[in-house]
Amino acid sequence: MTRIFTTLAVLLTLAFLATFGVGLYCMALEVSPFKNDVYLVHFTLGLFTALGALLVHCIIFTYFLGTGRWVKEVGLAYRLPDEHYPKTTRELKRAAFPPALFSMLITIATAAAGAGRQLQLWHWSIHLTLAILTILINLWAFRVEYRCLSANAEVIEGVQVEVERIRAEQGLPTSAEDFLQQKG
Repeated sequence: MTRIFTTLAVLLTLAFLATFGVGLYCMALEVSPFKNDVYLVHFTLGLFTALGALLVHCIIFTYFLGTGRWVKEVGLAYRLPDEHYPKTTRELKRAAFPPALFSMLITIATAAAGAGRQLQLWHWSIHLTLAILTILINLWAFRVEYRCLSANAEVIEGVQVEVERIRAEQGLPTSAEDFLQQKG
């Protein structure tokens, strides 16, 4: 998951920067049909970037909910102590959720401010300030989420090792052998 997340975070960062750059360029242009075309590029980039940000952070929510539930269920099935694996996944989820949520909220606020600016109801500085904050908060969130994803991968690996140890102690086949027997 860390590889997928890294790819998505890099692409999203590039999309934020491209949207921001086109927006600055659009602001610098004189009123003309060309400025309208550049604005449409900025609007489209902003829309897809905002949706991409919501998607990436929702993936983080879903991933931690799913893996946390898996670790909890496996822990109950194999009587693993709550203190180490399930508790750690809960703590990682609690660490990753606020940055992901803040990133989503600031992205939505920036899009709303862009709409306010488009309708000339809000001053351009509001949208610009929120755009800068959006980039910074998303970069912070990516860092926290990556750190939590990496730690969670270690927890999952630890659970798998512990399960295989317990299965071997009880004379049971490995999980892979059990899976192949059930499949075949």
